[in-house]
Amino acid sequence: MHITILTFDGFNELDSLVAFGILNRIKKPDWRVSVCSPSPTVTSMNGLTLHAQSTLAEACAADAVLFGSGMKTRDIANDPHVMGQLRLDPARQLIGAQCSGTLMLAKLGLLEKIPACTDLLTKPWVVEAGVEVLNQPFYAAGNVATAGGCLASQYLAAWVIARLEGLEAAQSALHYMAPVGEKELYVARAVANISPYLPVQS
Repeated sequence: MHITILTFDGFNELDSLVAFGILNRIKKPDWRVSVCSPSPTVTSMNGLTLHAQSTLAEACAADAVLFGSGMKTRDIANDPHVMGQLRLDPARQLIGAQCSGTLMLAKLGLLEKIPACTDLLTKPWVVEAGVEVLNQPFYAAGNVATAGGCLASQYLAAWVIARLEGLEAAQSALHYMAPVGEKELYVARAVANISPYLPVQS
């Protein structure tokens, strides 16, 4: 099972790294989570440099793909060289995006007739792309999910775990990460946000 977190120059650290940490709570030999970038290294909006662990080609073959956000996402979404490499298929992949990453999903044609979540700054661009923007932190339709707000990355990560490993595994991962004294409340809130969008068997 390979989950990639698409991370570009100017990325928001919370989007990529919070999801990375939560997803890595699953400790199974076949479970792999990677930071995926179009170049060997990427530097965040605050100067943190990461080394890519996988390529865009690997993302196209991954079981799940998450789009983080960042200061340069609008430019990337209009870059045919990068966007042309992202041949994703919601029929066989879980695909999620956060904040300005939602714009990339819209540009890839993955949000046709699907409302979406994003941050307040990105909202006008997503609306301009023809997508209805919801005033909520998380929404999913089938295998495509979006989240709005930096700390909503927990919902995307939990949704991926719930879809691939079950809701109990997602709850366990969130419980470990949650603040002491707030764990039950924290997990309950996350489950309330993602459970309406999970298949019955999850």
